Amino acid sequence: MNIHEYQAKEILKGFGVRVQEGILAETPEQAVQAAQKLKQDFNSDWVVVKAQIHAGGRGKGGGVKLAKNHDEVLQRATDIIGMQLVTPQTGPEGKKVHKILVAQDVYYPGENDTKEFYVSVLLDRAKGRNIIMYSTEGGMDIEEVAEKTPHLIFKEEIDPKAGLQGFQARKIAFNLGLSGPSHKEMVKFITALYKAYDSIDASLFEINPVLKTSDDKILAVDAKVNFDENALYRHADYAALRDVLEEDPTEVEAGASNLNYVKLDGNVGCMVNGAGLAMATMDIIKIAGGEPANFLDVGGTANAETVKAGFNIILKDPNVKAILINIFGGIVRCDRVAQGVIDAYNEIGDIPVPIIVRLQGTNAAEAKKLIDDSGLKVYSAILLKEAAELVTKVLKG
Repeated sequence: MNIHEYQAKEILKGFGVRVQEGILAETPEQAVQAAQKLKQDFNSDWVVVKAQIHAGGRGKGGGVKLAKNHDEVLQRATDIIGMQLVTPQTGPEGKKVHKILVAQDVYYPGENDTKEFYVSVLLDRAKGRNIIMYSTEGGMDIEEVAEKTPHLIFKEEIDPKAGLQGFQARKIAFNLGLSGPSHKEMVKFITALYKAYDSIDASLFEINPVLKTSDDKILAVDAKVNFDENALYRHADYAALRDVLEEDPTEVEAGASNLNYVKLDGNVGCMVNGAGLAMATMDIIKIAGGEPANFLDVGGTANAETVKAGFNIILKDPNVKAILINIFGGIVRCDRVAQGVIDAYNEIGDIPVPIIVRLQGTNAAEAKKLIDDSGLKVYSAILLKEAAELVTKVLKG
């Protein structure tokens, strides 16, 4: 589960991580009020107006703007709120901006130069350990740094039994070229950041940039926090931070029906029980000459209601030219699933694309007879090879 920058910063602050302060606004008038409050707190008219969407690269898309006075705040907020923000991570369709963060200016002049760094915490699945990844080259072009100069990105592996050690935090600060007060500040920052990551069952922290200010403070200018959804039952307060407006509405609808759904770019919709079988079904679709339009796992207790919900979700995709239902009857009997398909088909009405139903397992033969005798525009199969051949047939017309 992803959350917004302003939410991520509040979490980090709770663990002692210094952040760029800001105030959420949903209208231009609220943005001006926020700027006035920041003027009182930090004695500066300058603020940064930042679009709040679940995507990186907002600055390159025009979603992050500096404002030097309240009139500019009003104009920037008016421009950004409601815009369709396109970034390298949103795709060409972009995302609509519903709210903004009005943040303090932290690039103020002082005795020393400011410097941007990159820091992230994530799980290295191959090693089964958390790592801290960091670089001296923080900022909007970090992807280019990773591609062209990977030697500038460092990794620190954390032993799960010992946790982050003091010498590791000091090593990170040293590798970032810091000394004196800023070195000590970075050690504190890294220590608090890792504690936050470990405590909330996160799957990713990405702080880009981490800023050394002109007076040697270390703080998070941006913050991306992803949660491990499998652990959200332990964090009801964080689960409440979910913003469904930032998610694919079809995936949200599927989740409400207890279906595991991910939209893809293909032309064959698939409905399967079990993640492993779903992956195999997607392979079969490709072998048959099609492209999977989705991943849809209806779980081990598929019935008429779940099948109907699955149909409705798949049919929302205009690219779907056929639907393949592939059910293994272990926990559930195949004839019950077949009856569920028939009932769902009759309830929905005329389904405009051909449907292939492959049922294998308990009562598979009875299920095939039910489908064949239904009089509906449904093709039945028992073997996976037969299902693949039917997919090829219906795609060719």
